[in-house]
Amino acid sequence: MKLWDKGKNTDSTILTFTVGKDRELDIELAKFDVIASIAHVIMLSSVNLLTITEKETLVKALLEVYRNIEDGQFIIEAGMEDVHSQVEKTLTERIGETGKKIHSARSRNDQVMVDLKLFYRDQMVTLALLTSELIKTLLELSEKNKDIIIPGYTHLQAAMPSSLGLWFAAYAESLTEDLMFHEGIMEYINQNPLGSAAGYGSSFPINRELTTELLEFSNLHINSINAQMSRGKTEKFIAAGLGAIAGSLGKMSMDLTLFMSQNFSFLKLNDELTTGSSIMPHKKNPDVIELIRAKSSRISGVYQDITMLTQNLPSGYHRDFQLLKEILFPCYHEIFSCINMMNFALNNLNIQTNIIEDERYLFIFSVENVNEKVKEGTPFRDAYAQVASEIDKGEFRRLKKVSYSHTGSIGNLANDKINEKLEKVNKKLEIEKYAGFAKRFINKVK
Repeated sequence: MKLWDKGKNTDSTILTFTVGKDRELDIELAKFDVIASIAHVIMLSSVNLLTITEKETLVKALLEVYRNIEDGQFIIEAGMEDVHSQVEKTLTERIGETGKKIHSARSRNDQVMVDLKLFYRDQMVTLALLTSELIKTLLELSEKNKDIIIPGYTHLQAAMPSSLGLWFAAYAESLTEDLMFHEGIMEYINQNPLGSAAGYGSSFPINRELTTELLEFSNLHINSINAQMSRGKTEKFIAAGLGAIAGSLGKMSMDLTLFMSQNFSFLKLNDELTTGSSIMPHKKNPDVIELIRAKSSRISGVYQDITMLTQNLPSGYHRDFQLLKEILFPCYHEIFSCINMMNFALNNLNIQTNIIEDERYLFIFSVENVNEKVKEGTPFRDAYAQVASEIDKGEFRRLKKVSYSHTGSIGNLANDKINEKLEKVNKKLEIEKYAGFAKRFINKVK
């Protein structure tokens, strides 16, 4: 079944090529297609395009389909082009001719767009929740290991005193700021395209504000052409946001692979989280961290894929957009698994405690000696030269005490402020509200 079927057969080879992976991917949109269809039916009834009886019949049947989806009993049959065709066919089989009326005043174009908007909003909730869990793990590790001094690096050269507490907290804040980037993405996602039809509106007297309210969108894509142009633009924004989180995960993975090597030996994974070598009995490889690094790089490249697919298209719908699902949907699964695995790995670390006693890190304290001379009244440039001379002559002796007190330093991590930043972000994203949207909507229309 095809929603655009005019009674003429299309070559099966063409159909196979054009359908692509839609049946496979559209399962993820199924419950959102039903939710959006219920909102559409309520709106059609409100403008007298459906009778009260027809509305009630359709809503009841759609709720049954929703239950089938939740129970895992909904499939997109062979021969169906997509989830939209399957839902309409199922309705027609169950309630007859009334099922055919559901498509009035909408196109498959705005139907798939509203499904995607609801799906993306739901994925945003999952992303924020998983990332928040990882951030909290990092903050806990930061507090637990705040007194363990390690070298900080510039140019991959040991540079100044740092701490594991400072390092863990750095990625907690980095990921929090990645979520801040998603505030604007969420605002863009959370706009209703339904009613724009094929991109040029409908001659029916539809009420787009009503579906916006029912589906709990915060705004409306007002102009019908612009609503259509949000396809591709939405995905590009999302890809940029996922790339930001992937960037933090990738950088953290690179740090971890270094820190776990024998030349650093700051920490290591529990043995059961490592793999071995086929010929070297001693090897304990952090494959899981390396794969997070690799997958993060691949996720970061999705933005470019989507940009290249969409950047030169004129306004209006084009079948090119279908491929966006093939690019972006797997990206969600990939980043969710990377976040979960990083969280799991971090909770299975063995931390070394005497790192800084190694003689190779002696000179990272040179700045402390310079600063001490400055406190005693020596001009900074003179103090710098004096300590440099001591190092050259082999006369340098590190100070026993390291003193940092400003906000965000090894002596004052201010992790409570990072946590406050995280809570503020999640509040703006309205995570609690949208985490319960589907259940709230279904209970409301029962």
